[in-house]
Amino acid sequence: MADRVSASIQIGGTLCAADYAELAEIIASEGLSIEWDGEIFEPEHRKPGEPLQLYAHDVAWGRFEQLEARCLEMKLPFARWSGAYPGQWGAERVVFTGEGEPTSYPADEDDYVVMARGTVERLGSIEAILASFDAADFVVPPLAIEGESADSPPG
Repeated sequence: MADRVSASIQIGGTLCAADYAELAEIIASEGLSIEWDGEIFEPEHRKPGEPLQLYAHDVAWGRFEQLEARCLEMKLPFARWSGAYPGQWGAERVVFTGEGEPTSYPADEDDYVVMARGTVERLGSIEAILASFDAADFVVPPLAIEGESADSPPG
């Protein structure tokens, strides 16, 4: 049986309507909702002009494996937070900007990025430390559907 924790994810970027429908199916299959303890996600829950924000408790290993893999394939930026599982792993924030590989940052249970002394020493300057915090605080862009105007109804 998998270790399970609470987790949330913000997804942004631009995709076609068919890809959004596929993404919505994955989101629903993973049991995510637009609020903690909310109803299962439906495509019309997306708010145009905003990133898609999703939440779930009891997430295996704190990762949305199928959803994150599809976001990587489609180059959709995301930021995921997952809580700690005592004795196994700490809370983290994972950031994918739409390019390269996702980057993991240690975080606390309130999704604040934290930094150990060894990391501070390795980074070596206040500028490098602040740049690391800035990268972890990546602002996920709105999730947009190609051909949709900002005031179109979602889904």
